[in-house]
Amino acid sequence: MRFGIADPGLYSRVTPDLVLTSTRALALVTGADSIFLPDHLMGVIPRSIYTARHVAIKRLVPDLDACYEPWTVLGHLAARNRLSRVRLGVGCTDAERRNPAVTAQAAATLHQLSKGRAILGLGTGEAMNQSPYGISADHLVSRFEEAVATIRALWDSRGQRVSRDSPYFPLRDATMAVPPYRNTWPEIWIAAHQPRMRRVAARFADAWFPGVTMDPREYGAQLAGIRDDAADAGRDPGSVTGAKYFFVVPARSASVVEEILAAPAVRSYALCAPSDYWKLHGTEHPLGAGFSGAQNLLPQTMDAGTVLEYTRMVPPSLIREFTLAGTPNQILEQLAEWRDQGMAYPVLLNMGLLQPSVRTAVMSNTAFVQLLRGIRKLGRQVLRHSGMPHSRSL
Repeated sequence: MRFGIADPGLYSRVTPDLVLTSTRALALVTGADSIFLPDHLMGVIPRSIYTARHVAIKRLVPDLDACYEPWTVLGHLAARNRLSRVRLGVGCTDAERRNPAVTAQAAATLHQLSKGRAILGLGTGEAMNQSPYGISADHLVSRFEEAVATIRALWDSRGQRVSRDSPYFPLRDATMAVPPYRNTWPEIWIAAHQPRMRRVAARFADAWFPGVTMDPREYGAQLAGIRDDAADAGRDPGSVTGAKYFFVVPARSASVVEEILAAPAVRSYALCAPSDYWKLHGTEHPLGAGFSGAQNLLPQTMDAGTVLEYTRMVPPSLIREFTLAGTPNQILEQLAEWRDQGMAYPVLLNMGLLQPSVRTAVMSNTAFVQLLRGIRKLGRQVLRHSGMPHSRSL
C-alpha cells in the first residue's frame, strides 16, 4: 500500500522551509510515495485561537494563515529531490482561482522537471479561499467540470491548436506545447463529495480523493458507484484509485490520545464537518442546520471566545469519527477497515502537533513515524490473504 504525507505548506521560523525540510526527511525515512501541499490562502484553524497557550508549534510556525503558494513549493521540492522518487502533489487546487489553462501548464511543467512525479489534485474549493478575495462561488460544479475537461483537452492536443466551446473556459486556437513526460501526464485526483462531483470523477479522475467525514462502508459504496459510472463512460473501472485524505491523532498511549483530542485547535477541525454529521452524533452544528462544513467555513471571522465555545460543543464521538486516533497499531487497524473497502492510498496529516504541550507534540510525531512505517504492511496482508505473489505492488 502506497501512502502520502500532507505538509501544511506554511512559513516557519529559523528557516522559511523548516517544516518542508522536516516533511521531506520524514517521507524519505518512512518510504512515503508522495508529499501533498494544500492550495490555501488562509488556514482552516481560526487564527483567534492559534496562540502559544493552545498550540505548541506556534513557536516555530508563527501564523497558520502564512500559506505558501503550492506550485512554487512543489518546484522547490522537486529541485531539492532530484534523486528521489517521492511524488509531489497539490491537494487540492480549484477552478475558481486559477484558469485551467494555467493549471494545466503548471502541472505539466512540474511533471517534466520532476521526471514524472507530479499529481494534480482538483476540487471546487472553499469559501475561505474565495469570498474574502472577491472570487465568485457561482456554478461551482459546472465550472469545475469544464475546468477538468479543458485541462484534458489541452494535454491531449499535444501542442496542436485546439478550440473548444465552453460557457466558462472557451478555447480559441489555443496551444499548450509542454510535452508529456515519457508519454505520461500528471495523475488527476479529484476531491469529489457530492453525487454530481463523483460523476465528474468517474469521467476524468485517476484517483478519487475525498477528505470529508464518512465511515469505511460509506466510502466503499461511493467508490463502487464511481467505478460503475466510469465503466458506463467507457473507462476501465479499476483505473480509478481509491485514495483518502486523513487527519490522524497518533500517540503511544490512550491518555495522550485523549489529551490531544481535547485540544481546542484539534476540536476546531470538527467545524469542517457538515451539519448532517453533527446531527448523527446527537447535536446541531454550532453554525446552524444545513451548514455544509469546510466549503462555507470562514475561520478568520471567528473570535476566540466563540471558537472555544464551539469546540466545547463538539461531541467526542464526532471528533473520533473525523480523525483516525489511537496508538500506531490501533490506527493501522482502522486503516485496514478502509483498505477492505477499496481505499488503496491514504494521505495523512498529523494533528498531534496542534495542542499546547511541546512534549506531547514530540511524542505524537514519534508515533506518527511508527504509524507511517507500518502502512506498507497493510498491503502485504492483502497479498497474503488473496494468495497473490508478494512481488506485486498495491
